Amino acid sequence: MAASGTERPEIAAAAERIGRYRWVICALLFAATAINYVDRQMIGVLEPDYLRPEFHWTPGDYANLVFYFQLAYAIGYLGFGKVVDWIGARLGYAAAVAVWTVFHVLHGGVTSITQFAMVRFGLGIGESGNFPAGVKAVTDWFPQG
Repeated sequence: MAASGTERPEIAAAAERIGRYRWVICALLFAATAINYVDRQMIGVLEPDYLRPEFHWTPGDYANLVFYFQLAYAIGYLGFGKVVDWIGARLGYAAAVAVWTVFHVLHGGVTSITQFAMVRFGLGIGESGNFPAGVKAVTDWFPQG
């Protein structure tokens, strides 16, 4: 933008398109984050009435599942930050969603506490990419100033 306050029409049109498009990006980031939270919390909702009777879990088994998920989330959070910086928000977010979707689907085929812990660990790795990629996307689409 020139100091006089005038700008070329094609630049103004592009800025207007980006302005509208960035709110679509914001809505998609919100939706993905909401899905991320629901995914993460469903085990707590399903455990007492459905999962514990079906898999014969003890409270210690459930505590271990939560621990492995949180451990993977912490490890993945550090790793995905570097991945997103390296490959960008678009590919980093796509990788995170792909990983968490695969491990989310794998929950349907587990038959033991060990298998459940393994898929929860994978889910934790995948879901940990949500915030590094989301923050990078917001800084890309909503620059300061």
